[in-house]
Amino acid sequence: MESSPWKTLSTQKIYDNAWITLHEDQVITPKNTEGIYGRVCFKNKAIGIIPIDEKGNTWLVGQYRYTLSEYSWEIPMGGGHPDETPLEGAQRELREETGITAKSWEQIALTHTSNSVTDETGYVFLAKQLSFADTEPDDTEDLKIWKLPAAEAIQMVKEGKITDAISMIGLLRLEDYL
Repeated sequence: MESSPWKTLSTQKIYDNAWITLHEDQVITPKNTEGIYGRVCFKNKAIGIIPIDEKGNTWLVGQYRYTLSEYSWEIPMGGGHPDETPLEGAQRELREETGITAKSWEQIALTHTSNSVTDETGYVFLAKQLSFADTEPDDTEDLKIWKLPAAEAIQMVKEGKITDAISMIGLLRLEDYL
């Protein structure tokens, strides 16, 4: 491990809500010049889940993404609360979004999304031995659920039809498990 070549002179909280905090830091850069650095700090962990049945099918979740102003197909995912483990968050999110529970769980990816401006850590889990019940989406979610062969979902990444970073990472990692 190398020590940080950055020096923080001061930090100011610019914005804060239930999901993120935005900081502006006054810094000395690695080239020994003064500057500013904006940081988005996430209060939850990013959790993605790839459920796989015995026939090699998976489920995608579709929804309109406000930040992009477009519709997006993704693996089931959500925010893992600070008081739960990534696995507990994955189990909760899969059940809420798809109604699926699983007996077998394996973490297949760890990622830091957009690490030049955010501290967000993402986890992707593979879920197997599935059972099905009703969904329990959040009030902010209007979800469509799509069952398809996992190989088709992976192909959607390769064709640019799935662009969400955690979905892409998870589905490309899934190739090693198929």
